Amino acid sequence: MKIAIIGLGGVGGFFGGKLALHYASSHEHDIFFVARGPHLDIIQKTGLTVITAGGEFTAVPTLATDEPSQLGPLDLVIICVKGYDLENAARMISGNLHAGSITIPLLNGVDNVERLQPLVPAGTLLNGCVYISAHIAAPGTIKHAGGPGTLIFGPGDGVITPYKDLEVTLANAGIDAVLSDHIAVDVWSKYIFIGPLAGLTSMAAQPLGAILENTRFRIMLEGMMKEIKLIADARGVTLPPDIVTQSLATASKFPYETRSSLQLDFEKGGETEIETFTGYVVNTGRKLKIRTPYHDEVYAALA
Repeated sequence: MKIAIIGLGGVGGFFGGKLALHYASSHEHDIFFVARGPHLDIIQKTGLTVITAGGEFTAVPTLATDEPSQLGPLDLVIICVKGYDLENAARMISGNLHAGSITIPLLNGVDNVERLQPLVPAGTLLNGCVYISAHIAAPGTIKHAGGPGTLIFGPGDGVITPYKDLEVTLANAGIDAVLSDHIAVDVWSKYIFIGPLAGLTSMAAQPLGAILENTRFRIMLEGMMKEIKLIADARGVTLPPDIVTQSLATASKFPYETRSSLQLDFEKGGETEIETFTGYVVNTGRKLKIRTPYHDEVYAALA
């Protein structure tokens, strides 16, 4: 297979690095990185270094480039850009897709497939999500800061048999890959946990622990999760009845100083995924006539 990772930030770098490391020696698959700037320059010169709790490794892809046109037809495209770059990334690789191509977005948010559908001209579009905390520590270097490093993917119709070989390809590279027959539930279950936390840590400019110990913010956190569940119900996604309780319990297990990626982006003063995390709920709530007062408050404070 010819496999391309689009976006070599924390997510793309971690999973792409594992793929490149494993398949460089086996020659079973070609692994391509699509990145840009100083990060790409270092990768082209010395490879991609990935630092984990268990050690570090350097992976050299078949080719690293900022021009997907150099890659030719691709069999698997894994998109790992920020939400605001999704359409851009899709247009970049549209010419590389063929009838047998598989495209998987591994972004935050719940509407990635919906946004990609009109921009993916050929092949199969799957959905996906990941559980990992990783970031670019320096150009050419990714640091895995926490999380199990799980990659969940699957088709919208739940028919998973055609993608078993793909699960094996990912697993053979040391990736904790899960082929799901209920991917919409998986994606929304992550969103109901991470979205409210991202919004509140950013609005308060406080770590997760401070949010949980503050009565007002904890009430808002639970309220935001309930608002997302209402929207998921209206969209036909049946989440577990106790999903809010589960999500709050999960949050309590994280280190006190945990900061969300959205919060970090606000601190840097650059572009953020506020539309992915909060704007989507506000806008969808209005369309569906579902009140989202807690999201409205956070969105007004941040947008």
